[in-house]
Amino acid sequence: MDEDERQRAAWRRQPGLEQEWIRQNNLMYGGLIGIGIVLVQPFLTVASLDLSAWICVVAFSVAIPLLAGLVLVSHQEAFMRRASGSKLVTVAQSVAVFFAFTGIVSGFWHVTWIAGVGVLVASALALAVHSAGYTKLMSRRAAQDAAAPGGSDGSDGTHGSGESDGPVGPDDPER
Repeated sequence: MDEDERQRAAWRRQPGLEQEWIRQNNLMYGGLIGIGIVLVQPFLTVASLDLSAWICVVAFSVAIPLLAGLVLVSHQEAFMRRASGSKLVTVAQSVAVFFAFTGIVSGFWHVTWIAGVGVLVASALALAVHSAGYTKLMSRRAAQDAAAPGGSDGSDGTHGSGESDGPVGPDDPER
């Protein structure tokens, strides 16, 4: 097992982390369904669609049912307190998010191409911000766990050090 795989395995053992991923996914799926309904609604009464509007409608016609199914799976996962681990669910997640994103970009592109480009650029920036923040939080937690007396990996329910993972204080070197 390489270092990245070990790190991912350690993160998965963190108490409550998998449930948090399930909650975040459910929020994302619901939000994308709402965005899709709002973006597609004006196109439903139009006699003919230009290319960007057509792409928006077709993309959300694929994404919305998949996202609805994923909301149901997320509720089941939350009830069972674990992710399904199904490869079909993983593929559906990727396809649904891809088509929802395509629908969002094309919907904004329909208004003006600059808005479409703006959504593309802002989305890439948002992904980078989320990744940097998440990685920083998780690496800090892993460092706390490694430095904890007894070296708990979190699998015993103690979060390792037993300390709060609250906000970074003014004296914290991580700041």
